[in-house]
Amino acid sequence: MNLTPAHDTPQLRGPVPLSHLLIRQFTGSGDHVVDATCGNGHDTLLLAELIGSQGRLWAFDIQQKAVDATAARLAEAGCTAAVEIIRGGHETMAQHCSGPVKAVVFNLGYLPGGDHALVTLPESTLAALEQSYAILQPGGIVVITLYPGHEGGAQERTLLEARLAQLPAAGFHVWRMGQINVPATAPYVVLVQKAL
Repeated sequence: MNLTPAHDTPQLRGPVPLSHLLIRQFTGSGDHVVDATCGNGHDTLLLAELIGSQGRLWAFDIQQKAVDATAARLAEAGCTAAVEIIRGGHETMAQHCSGPVKAVVFNLGYLPGGDHALVTLPESTLAALEQSYAILQPGGIVVITLYPGHEGGAQERTLLEARLAQLPAAGFHVWRMGQINVPATAPYVVLVQKAL
């Protein structure tokens, strides 16, 4: 018996591979999607590959370093046609994005390799979440990766979870997913699906 995993078996160590598994399940060719925190462009590239040239992707970040890294990653992969990169906060989503969108992705905290003092803030993230619900199509998803272990991360988690808990169960399906054999401050994923 061969116990070696197949090459396409995802290794679900940490929240990002889990978020990518969810994004792949719900997003496809021609979809309109948002990367609310493009960072170094990993989520942006995945979304761009999934939606193809017939889709539409808006990617946000407040840091020029992140915008440049994302643009370079997309250009190297030849995935720029359907993408608009916006140097601005995700709380301006409603000014740039036309719905309905199939997925909105948030990867909170700080830019990996960047200034750890520059982090997502609960106020702007909550505003962006409200806007994402408004443009999300029925059956569409919001995927949020939270990092409670960094400075300010625990407060961000508390405020976001409190707001997410207030979403009406008839209108939204809200899931919290994280490894249980890691410290309580480890990052985890929240999935919000708009009901059909």
